[in-house]
Amino acid sequence: MSGIKGKVIAITGASSGIGEATALLLAKRGARVVLGARRAERLDALVSTIVSAGGEAACLAMDVKKREDLAKLVALACDRFGTIDVLINNAGIGPNSLLDDLRVEDWEEMIDINIKGPLYGIAAALPVFRRQGFGHFVNILSTAGPIIKPTMAVYAGTKNAVRAIAEGLRLEAGPTVRVTNISPGFVQTNFADSMTNPGIKAEIEKRMGEIAISPNAIGRAIAFAIEQPAEVDVSEIVIRPTAQA
Repeated sequence: MSGIKGKVIAITGASSGIGEATALLLAKRGARVVLGARRAERLDALVSTIVSAGGEAACLAMDVKKREDLAKLVALACDRFGTIDVLINNAGIGPNSLLDDLRVEDWEEMIDINIKGPLYGIAAALPVFRRQGFGHFVNILSTAGPIIKPTMAVYAGTKNAVRAIAEGLRLEAGPTVRVTNISPGFVQTNFADSMTNPGIKAEIEKRMGEIAISPNAIGRAIAFAIEQPAEVDVSEIVIRPTAQA
């Protein structure tokens, strides 16, 4: 099935930023969206906004660090709408720091959310995709993956890990399951909120204020990949501010 209208699309990290913008855009184009994030009140408000505009949406307060929560999100899509066409692995954090700082807890949190989260999503959705004979994974990565900079070693490592996993999945998936990686540059989101180093946080927020693009731009890139005919697999899209080096 090509296009977006009528597709059931689940999104993690949907309560703000890229996830929220993508949910609004896809719902406006006729998708039935199933939204997951930790902040239940923001999810409820987003669902109300979509439904008030004539769209269809459901939500689940969840944590991508918990495998059972990803299973519940996929189950909610299937129970509410009868199927799931797309899973967008969007949830992610980036508490960047120099390796010398030894912020091991931050490293572990990035591994749990940025790597295990998408893996748990694959574990939840892939059996469903196999049974129904179609499906599409969309993974939100980062330009910090291919272009590694100081303070971003672990964050870039998590994104490159998912890039490798996604490519392996694409090769194994065969002709019925599509896999797309979206790598944004600086985007106007609350990405810096997860940063525990005040200096790096201030630097990132300053750079965002100077050049960051709207999360709607990422939503449009995601929509482009989803709306292609089933035999067309958009493997990777890199989208960044024109001013970004």
